[in-house]
Amino acid sequence: MLYQKTRGNEVLCNLCSHRCRIKDSKRGICGVRENRQGVLYSLVYRKLISRAVDPIEKKPFFHFLPGSRSLSIATVGCNFRCRHCQNSDIAQMPHDLHQILGEDISPEEIIRECRTRQCRSISYTYTEPTIFFEYAYDIAKPAHEVGIRNVFVSNGYMTGEAIEVIAPYLDAVNIDLKGLDPFYKKICNARMEPVIETIRRMHELKIWVEVTTLVIPSLNDSDEELRQLAEILAGIDCSIPWHLSAFHPCYRLLDKPGTPAETIRRAREIGIQAGLKHVYVGNLSGEQGENTFCTRCHQLLVERTGYTIMQNRMIKGKCPDCGILIDGVWS
Repeated sequence: MLYQKTRGNEVLCNLCSHRCRIKDSKRGICGVRENRQGVLYSLVYRKLISRAVDPIEKKPFFHFLPGSRSLSIATVGCNFRCRHCQNSDIAQMPHDLHQILGEDISPEEIIRECRTRQCRSISYTYTEPTIFFEYAYDIAKPAHEVGIRNVFVSNGYMTGEAIEVIAPYLDAVNIDLKGLDPFYKKICNARMEPVIETIRRMHELKIWVEVTTLVIPSLNDSDEELRQLAEILAGIDCSIPWHLSAFHPCYRLLDKPGTPAETIRRAREIGIQAGLKHVYVGNLSGEQGENTFCTRCHQLLVERTGYTIMQNRMIKGKCPDCGILIDGVWS
């Protein structure tokens, strides 16, 4: 899907914002889309590398069907080469190991498993769902038709064309907003602008959007950078939940320390000062910043510890104390 033949046997891939021009017998940046004599093929269709039942809070989603279970699936590959990739064993497999592994699982089997395991949604996650777009699409469309919700956990680098194709079947998305443009260029070999445009477009299409930023010491943790990120989100909609997660050294970014808890707390305050209504801390279990509070009367609504909901006081998405409707998808 989403490519065009250009000159000779070269093709232009219009799936993600890299828009790779791929010569015959070559692959795009993702490593899983190959040009064969002017026809672009997905190398990961029906090649499932990972599946698990997760709490929706793990994605993280705090304002989308809280307390529900989600069947999480992935293939190998990614269109980013982040130095701090947390799932590098599968996301970077085509580049690091020159392998494409996976179990042949049909879309129908995924939907059956989702129902059998009493999951209310399917999460396309762990790696970048954009790169297994055809597989995700063929699962999401029939899942949507039988009332199963579909959610992407994405780096947000898909094109407008891809968004338009998947939007009718996509209920929610959590997008990584990794930093400002210099961070994207240095750490991810990408650009920030397409990510912001994806957040904006998804929101306009009434897809529920939450955003996550992994805060890394000395790379994207300055007050000024965090303030700019918060202001960008607030400029789109101040009701977008922003998750600020603590970094732990991994993959090729082992020279940076873990993020101090105080940095994440400070980042949360910056987000609130910028006008965002719902700012959360991540990878810091037991923090007050994991909880949801009423935006009007400030009473505790949802209490969390890690991925576990300790109590949920909301009634049909409303605060039981003042009656205001809280932003989100609650049923």
